[in-house]
Amino acid sequence: MTQDISATTPGAPPQESPGGAAPDPKRRLAFAVVLIAGFMDLVDTTVVNVTVPSIQRDLHADYAQIEWVIAAYVLSFAALLILSGRLGDIFGRKRVFLIGMAGFTVASLLCGVAVNPEMLIVSRFLQGAAAGLMVTQILAILHVVFPPAERGKAVAVFGAVTGSSAVFGLALGGLLVQWNLFGWEWRPIFLVNVPVGIAALIAGALVIRESRAPQRPKLDLLGMPLALAAVVLLVYPLTEGRRLGWPAWTYGMLAGALVLLAVFLAYERRRFAKVGSALVEFGVFRSRSFSVGMAVWFLFWIAVGGFFFVWTLFLQQGLGWTPMHAGLTAATFAIGVGIGAGNAPDKLVPKFGRNVLVAGGIVNAVGFIAFAVLVARYGHSLASWQIIPVHIVSGIGFGLIVAPTLDLLLGQVPGEQAGNASGLLNTVQQLGMALGVALTGVVFFAQVANAAGHATDEATPVLKSALSGAGVTSQGRLLDDFRTCVRQRADSVDPSKVPAGCIESDPKTAAAFGRAVARADSVSYSSGFRTVLLLDAGILVIAAAGFLTLPKHSRPADATAVSTEPTEVTA
Repeated sequence: MTQDISATTPGAPPQESPGGAAPDPKRRLAFAVVLIAGFMDLVDTTVVNVTVPSIQRDLHADYAQIEWVIAAYVLSFAALLILSGRLGDIFGRKRVFLIGMAGFTVASLLCGVAVNPEMLIVSRFLQGAAAGLMVTQILAILHVVFPPAERGKAVAVFGAVTGSSAVFGLALGGLLVQWNLFGWEWRPIFLVNVPVGIAALIAGALVIRESRAPQRPKLDLLGMPLALAAVVLLVYPLTEGRRLGWPAWTYGMLAGALVLLAVFLAYERRRFAKVGSALVEFGVFRSRSFSVGMAVWFLFWIAVGGFFFVWTLFLQQGLGWTPMHAGLTAATFAIGVGIGAGNAPDKLVPKFGRNVLVAGGIVNAVGFIAFAVLVARYGHSLASWQIIPVHIVSGIGFGLIVAPTLDLLLGQVPGEQAGNASGLLNTVQQLGMALGVALTGVVFFAQVANAAGHATDEATPVLKSALSGAGVTSQGRLLDDFRTCVRQRADSVDPSKVPAGCIESDPKTAAAFGRAVARADSVSYSSGFRTVLLLDAGILVIAAAGFLTLPKHSRPADATAVSTEPTEVTA
């Protein structure tokens, strides 16, 4: 789940109109278009999570390939963020937005007609890159078309709606897979973007005002591949390491990522000194509050990104719920997000400042801890009505953080560096989510494997009772096969794959065997999910403490700084 921190690139923050002209009469229509764009991006960030079993079954994909279907979108999105902001400053934000929207629509079509896992991964990479071009322009466009008196409300509405839309993606994915429209199974989750994208593309061309930076920066064509290579070297071994048994080269890639990151930073410093323009302009790091805040933002997205990844696995693989059941239950998280995000920017932050973020981290952590307690208490018998209250509590905490963080952190840097800072925050968010998915996957499945023995002990009496009820007196071989099956499932890199040891050919015992395996899965997945929930809750508490290092409010001097900036070039 993401809330995209999108803004201009270095240079003046966009003004509402050149020379103090009247507000754009089409601004509300333009707002609707960019809201749709942000909504589509965030839905597609999470919609795949709930459709994983369907995609695996249809495309015969390995689980590692499914992880790449999820990670490819996030990685390419992150890689394009800062560069796409530069492109908007140079060539026009409306133009880049529309190119991104067109690319996103085409890539969604390619995802929907993918014939194998490789095609889907490449299409998701293209989809994420197009989203990076598109979404990076949104706040810049809002700054151009809305006057200051209306801008805060527009950003708050955008934050509330988009903050909830990522969770909406879970419900949408579950419904579409369950309905199996036209027999297409998972494909409509991508194909639905095509008509919506075409309509938004036409509307955007008609109602969005064009704008550019008054002083066009130069493109950093070398910095971009350096940054992308560092990201790939970091995330690839985290994604593939568990499946491959952590060979030595995976650790080499992790070390290489750190080296390449150092090279990238050194190059960016040198380029800025020579050219005066770079992908990363280090002036923002003179603000200690912004630097610490960015680190805390990174931690926050590691926690919640990993949670969303494991969450749907637990509901479907652990509890055995259908995609629709899992998706609709997960969507109740959005109720809390709407409450938190809807009240934080306008009502709470002006009065309580950074304490809203602190409270958000604590409330979110409390929700995760309560969820862990429920899982420990009820396990496989956990019901939707028990989960919904903790979803709402967690969602409120999430919404209290995601909605106001942009303004609070950007208030710690001078106005002329707001675009650069926005790009950094958005990049950190996406990398945090990618790392959260990778790291949480390692922790979760390790705990699932560790709990295999306990899961076997819990489920064996269930199997014995069922076999006795079926009149099976010789149970030794079946119990041995059951223990082998549970161990193989726990050690498998693909949680949905049925190992050979789990196939029981005798129809007299197959049903009992299957129920016992499902019970064992619920025990081991519950153990893994509890561990993730408690780990993420601890990270959120650390993040909450980190938010205390920020000034209580954004600097009011920023508003003055903005008024002295050169006027945006608009058309």
